[in-house]
Amino acid sequence: EFMENNNVPKHLYFYSVGLSYKKADAEVRGQFSLDAVAKTHLLEQAKKEGIESLIVTSTCNRTEIYGFAEHPFQLIKLICDNSNGSVDAFQKVGFVYKNQEAINHMFRVGTGLDSQILGDFEIISQIKTSFSHSKSLGLANAFLERLVNAVIQASKKIKNETEISSGATSVSFASVQYIIKNVEDIGNKNILLFGTGKIGRNTCENLVKHTKNEHITLINRTKDKAEKLAGKLNLIVKDYSELHLELQKADVVVVATGAQNPTVDKAILNLKKPLLILDLSIPKNVNENVEELEGVTLIHMDYLSQLTDETLENRKLHIPAAEAIIEEVKEEFITWTKGRKFAPTINALKEKLNAIKNSELDFQSRKIADFNEEQAEIISNRIIQKITTHFANHLKDDDTMVDESIEWIEKVFKIKAS
Repeated sequence: EFMENNNVPKHLYFYSVGLSYKKADAEVRGQFSLDAVAKTHLLEQAKKEGIESLIVTSTCNRTEIYGFAEHPFQLIKLICDNSNGSVDAFQKVGFVYKNQEAINHMFRVGTGLDSQILGDFEIISQIKTSFSHSKSLGLANAFLERLVNAVIQASKKIKNETEISSGATSVSFASVQYIIKNVEDIGNKNILLFGTGKIGRNTCENLVKHTKNEHITLINRTKDKAEKLAGKLNLIVKDYSELHLELQKADVVVVATGAQNPTVDKAILNLKKPLLILDLSIPKNVNENVEELEGVTLIHMDYLSQLTDETLENRKLHIPAAEAIIEEVKEEFITWTKGRKFAPTINALKEKLNAIKNSELDFQSRKIADFNEEQAEIISNRIIQKITTHFANHLKDDDTMVDESIEWIEKVFKIKAS
């Protein structure tokens, strides 16, 4: 079930490399974003280049790889080769974490502590999907599997036991709040949703719920997708060919298309009244030149993410509780990795001591009359158990240099961990 090479060679390190909203703006993130095809290519390339275990995630807020490599550049190159991002751009905004830091980073990301909106749990399902993808291609070793499961466990626990995700603070909620605050009489205005991206869909659902608006129109390049969604929310579906007409009628446009290039620009707007445009796409799908038109307000997702109402301030109070849960789950994971590192040595030591015991019992049983082999066996086994426990406890200790100790034990007892 695991890869044959379970003992990671000493020169491989666990890295997390990538970039996120913290240093990279929407445009740069767009250059580095990886769609499903690109992710598959990336994993296949990794396989060819001898990288044995990795996962890749790409969302509107981040693109990241977690995996084993001799040097982080092997992983950075994979991102750059499969996206429109360059190595130079990566060096300006990217991060590289190694070993313990990389493990910490995955925990923070997976539990929503590193999200643009604190306590947003969207990312954990991305990590699950990414892991399944890697596993199906044979690119997930025991370490990575155990780590991802630990992160999932921490995320569930935080969701259930803390209030870090209480209150509504998603980007879609922020957009609805923005629209309600900035558009008068929203219930009677014309709203156009262009595209069926997830954030746009959620925005629409929230708009229907919070504004009781009956005039929401939906246009998507593929009509059947639009009709499915419209059925759920009773929206009016129009053909893609009617886009410029609908833009003319609209008071608010929510753009949630997934195109690589802008789908709305100054040229297709022929306005008779003020228009608010919310661009909820990554990369940006509305050309900045629309702002040259009088009466047009363009709001981008990055701005909405900063509309951190008091909900977010309240959420911050729960960070320590979330961090405590992470520490606890991480501790178990670290103990497991250490145990896995020295278990072969402890087993080899046990075998060595058992061999000494067996030859000794064999020798004494011939030499001593009425030798009670059963009793001798019990005592010897208990002594061996106690000795090996001492060694195991030493190796488990946080301050132990595990690699050096293993080497030393193997030297002293002339054993080789298999």
